[in-house]
Amino acid sequence: MRKPEYRHAQWGLLQTGPGGGPVVRGVFPGQFFIPGSTAKLFSVSGTWRTLGTGHRFVTPVYAVGKRSAGTLTGDLVLVAQGDLTLGGRTRPDGTVAYTGLDHTYANDFPGATLTPENPLAGIDQLARQVRESGITRVDGEVVVDGRLFAADPVLDPTPTPLIVNDNLIDLLTTPGDRAGAGARLDWRPKVAPYEVTSTVRTVAAGKPTAVTVTADEGGTRIRLSGTIAAGSAPLLRTSPVTDPAAFGRTALIEALVRAGVEVRAAATGANPVGRLPRDYRGDPRVAAYTSPPYEQYAKLILKVSHNLGANLGICLMAVAAGSRQCADGFPVLAGFLGRAGVDRGQVELMDGRGGNPADRATPQALVQMLAYWQRGPDARLFREALPVLGVDGLLADNCRSCPARGKVFAKTGAAVGGDSLNGRFAVGAITIAGYLDRGGGRFDPFYAGVNGASTANTDPAGILSIGNDLALVAAALQEAPEGP
Repeated sequence: MRKPEYRHAQWGLLQTGPGGGPVVRGVFPGQFFIPGSTAKLFSVSGTWRTLGTGHRFVTPVYAVGKRSAGTLTGDLVLVAQGDLTLGGRTRPDGTVAYTGLDHTYANDFPGATLTPENPLAGIDQLARQVRESGITRVDGEVVVDGRLFAADPVLDPTPTPLIVNDNLIDLLTTPGDRAGAGARLDWRPKVAPYEVTSTVRTVAAGKPTAVTVTADEGGTRIRLSGTIAAGSAPLLRTSPVTDPAAFGRTALIEALVRAGVEVRAAATGANPVGRLPRDYRGDPRVAAYTSPPYEQYAKLILKVSHNLGANLGICLMAVAAGSRQCADGFPVLAGFLGRAGVDRGQVELMDGRGGNPADRATPQALVQMLAYWQRGPDARLFREALPVLGVDGLLADNCRSCPARGKVFAKTGAAVGGDSLNGRFAVGAITIAGYLDRGGGRFDPFYAGVNGASTANTDPAGILSIGNDLALVAAALQEAPEGP
């Protein structure tokens, strides 16, 4: 905390006994700090308690029209339910898969990797169920009903009722066998009319890797260019899906064809929302995908700091209150925080992820949120949903040889921007908040954060170095003897 790099920065710190007990250590505990992604502790907690630990998203497909033998004269309608992964990360045992650095961060930090699961798994399952229901031909349209809530651009990234592969196209570049060779390209999910081409060339080992991704206005023609060093690990980049409903519609049509269902409608094009019925009373449900329980999604969001999932929670809380406007999720969150014993006056939020410039929280409020979970039956579930120091999530690579390894359960956060004046990164915040395993079944809630730091240059390693300092602070708190 006393490094020269922090001479213009402000630190905050708070550690209490279990359940928000007596203060063990504190530095400006009642002062507002930029929370970064530790703000997800509020939004995920609110969504978790609003939906319930065991809540499962059930995404149905209805047959709207008349059936004769195997032919549906009418439309198949997928009714989106805000399922964050729609089977695209679900392991055979029903848990949700994640990696140390999620693909949603592939364009920001090196080292992001993919989970092995098929991102179209839920769509494929729905298509097979339609075929198993006896439908072999659809003489009508395939439509995605996205009326669950309206997209709110204030939330960035913006949640949509239908989400496939986090609304991203994954682009994996692997170096060729020798310098001068073309790089190998793989991408997923492969859904029309998306096309990906690459002119990336392999350069000698040790030379710079620099891959640029561009796309046309509609986002469906994606091109990679640049260089990748021979012998280097595959490089992951992503490109956004600009129309998730149209993308999901095409994905479902293609999956139906794979499952043996003939579809008369064109596979590509706009989602024909004008054909949606007022409701589905009297229309048979011919397929349904059931998600893992919400606590698994909470684990994903917290382990990898999943921004889209955290913002989605705001919209889902609004839906639970009977609204289609995502902003109406904030009063639901406010009510929950009050019941949880969190001083709402010490929290300012404009999103669920902690990325809005207006977001603020005090160390006290974050510790109050953490202490709330210790008073209920899901204390262990929530604690183990957080990254574990030196073990998994965004703390997997920190402090792997420390005595505190495996004994700090904590959400990390960052708010970083450019400083063109000085040719470096302006680090608005790097934060960490969670629990310290003090032994004997005692877990102390804590917060540590620095606002206003900066890096030496524009190398992202400088940001990771500050993050490592925060992990070391947490380790020092866990390892410290009793008392201040």
